[in-house]
Amino acid sequence: MAKFPLRHVSIHGHEVGYRRGGDGPVILLVHGIAGSSRTWKEVMPALAVDHTVIAPDLLGHGESAKPMGDYSLGAYASGLRDFLGVLGIPRATLVGQSFGGGVVMQLAYQHPECCERMVLVGSGGLGREVSWLLRSFTLPGVELMLPILFPSFVRDRGNDVRHLLHRIGVRSARIDEKWRAYASLVESPNRHAFMHTLRSVIDAGGQTVSALDRLYLAAAMPTLIVWGDEDDIIPVSHAYAAHDAIPRSHLAIMEGAAHFPHSEQPERFVEILTEFMAATDAAAAEPGSYRELLLAHEAAG
Repeated sequence: MAKFPLRHVSIHGHEVGYRRGGDGPVILLVHGIAGSSRTWKEVMPALAVDHTVIAPDLLGHGESAKPMGDYSLGAYASGLRDFLGVLGIPRATLVGQSFGGGVVMQLAYQHPECCERMVLVGSGGLGREVSWLLRSFTLPGVELMLPILFPSFVRDRGNDVRHLLHRIGVRSARIDEKWRAYASLVESPNRHAFMHTLRSVIDAGGQTVSALDRLYLAAAMPTLIVWGDEDDIIPVSHAYAAHDAIPRSHLAIMEGAAHFPHSEQPERFVEILTEFMAATDAAAAEPGSYRELLLAHEAAG
């Protein structure tokens, strides 16, 4: 990603890596669990033509610090608020993929003044169902097996094979994204952060955190929901449930895409996102009365 070199900023004494480019209205791109800012490499150049595009590595991921501490949705949301504050950016369109979607929803809920629009891409936090593989990682004692499941020699040989296939023109964005997640877990600090993050939102039965009961609060927030119809991590039924729960939200189902539609079909993803931004006005800088929304919802319920 030569056009978007990795930069660093210190927040609360921890180094946060991020990529930035372009000029114009700000789009903040938030990756999923075991991911990094690199997941957005296929869409950043096109988005940066007319926008300022910023993609951070969440703490515990990519090139950011991996401290002992709080890896909950609330902590990540507050961290992104502080990240924007350090960069001098008061507001942005927030785009979150998978776990990043849960972080974005939490940020919009805790600090709506930071959010101009909300875009959820194969987002977590919208229902109980999630892949059996992620659920299996929450079982007791699994962390003791991780060094065996993620040895460095497998990563190294896998990287060699992947580079060879790329040289002869054999590519799969879907496989590449999953492989990068696997390869990141070879390093012990990454595994530690992964387990703490995962267990904050998932248990053996599925996702433990759901925003469905409060999505009505996003009624005044322009919201786009993007999902791949072949998503094998979080079912597409969650997209429809969220669309029903958020008044006036926009829904885009990308045919033939799985859990990483921004990587698998980048041109179509950019088209969907930019059309949504052009068709909607940013939410008011001063959010409306939450008390009125809460009381109205309870009265209607």
